[in-house]
Amino acid sequence: MAPTDRSFARRRLLTATAALTGAALLGGTAHAAETPRKAAWPDRFPLPDGFQPEGIAIGTRPFGYFGSLADGAVYRASLATGRGSVISKGLGEGHPTVGLKIDPHGHRLFLAGGDSGEIRTVDARSGAIEKVYATGGTFVNDVILTPGAAWFTDSFKPQLYKLRLGGHGEPLDVETVPLTGDWVQGDDFTANGIERTPDGRALLVVNAFADGGTLESVDPRTGVARAVDLGGAKIPNGDGLLLLGRTLYVVQQAQNAVDVFRLNAAGTKGTTITRITDPRFRIPTTAAAWGDRIYLPNARFDVDPTPTTDYDVVAIPRV
Repeated sequence: MAPTDRSFARRRLLTATAALTGAALLGGTAHAAETPRKAAWPDRFPLPDGFQPEGIAIGTRPFGYFGSLADGAVYRASLATGRGSVISKGLGEGHPTVGLKIDPHGHRLFLAGGDSGEIRTVDARSGAIEKVYATGGTFVNDVILTPGAAWFTDSFKPQLYKLRLGGHGEPLDVETVPLTGDWVQGDDFTANGIERTPDGRALLVVNAFADGGTLESVDPRTGVARAVDLGGAKIPNGDGLLLLGRTLYVVQQAQNAVDVFRLNAAGTKGTTITRITDPRFRIPTTAAAWGDRIYLPNARFDVDPTPTTDYDVVAIPRV
């Protein structure tokens, strides 16, 4: 297998063997399918067959952007109609797009390049690839934007990548920030989703290995990590993170669930609110919000992908 094939084969194996881990540690469970939804906008729509989605980004307009693990392509869909098209063809096999984010102006996409070790920026309007950065990393997984920087996780190395941004949001250069403190690196997928704390002073990073799955608060200046107190809850299959106010959504992809926590302002402590499940979940990986809905792509890591494998996106109500 190529490096990408090995990485995602390991991920599918983890998904298949860990599906129920940690479920009993959460309190109430919300079933998203039981909540009425707006009839006008679809709460489920297809992505291209064989696309292999993982990441999602939604900006200030009602469009979802999805990255392909197969070839790094980016697909844009209207949330109002569910229809869309590929806007960026990517760099082909061996250059996947995992996590992605769009800047506040809707002009630029920031892509995590998986085990290509790349960080890429793409013009969100034309789909043209602007810049490609070789980080030397093993698996660049997810990304979050902060004032002045885009931050990326590496699932196989205890470090973050900081892509500095200029005064107009233009990408500059990449700096590697080692993770220390409470950070414990595993032999397989460790760092995954990334967000900001509610007060914006620190970063939140999923550690799928340490203590059975933890959330870590990372000082962006030093890289020192401290475990967030989640009251005993574990996130062993934690993938994408979505923070809305002080409400943190953690996509537990292997468990076909989204765990929801209420954080304090500093992001050092969280209280379990609920677990969201939905019969339409088929290994969701990441989440993004528009209005009163949260959208999640189904990555289907429990099946071997083919050019005809079907993929879709589902919408659930915000808590």
